[in-house]
Amino acid sequence: MVFLPLQKKKKANIVVYGTLKREQTNHTKYPLVTVEEANIPFLLNIAGTGRRIIGEIYSVDEQLLHFLDDFDGCPNWYQRTPKGIEILEWKGADDLPDERPAVISIITCFVYSTTCYQSESLQSPSLS
Repeated sequence: MVFLPLQKKKKANIVVYGTLKREQTNHTKYPLVTVEEANIPFLLNIAGTGRRIIGEIYSVDEQLLHFLDDFDGCPNWYQRTPKGIEILEWKGADDLPDERPAVISIITCFVYSTTCYQSESLQSPSLS
């Protein structure tokens, strides 16, 4: 996977879920499952299965994007991929995208998901 640098001062939109959402320890349908050994949610990159994921959108600079890559073990554990994300509502003002599209619209954001999982993960209950 090749990561292209962002334009100077340009920010990237990113969706976070699980432990990176507000008030957590780290602040299309996809299965979000918890693997018992790790006890953290994994977003499996299998479109059309599981449930719709409720996440939060942040606008981040290149430095934070690289930090998140390291935090999520990208590209070996998770892969950062652009996805079309449906906006259901906007809350708060911190770190939101500079240009906020209308509610019930779709914007492209990076999402950390994985293609590296054991088949029994598909038997785990899907979260949202």
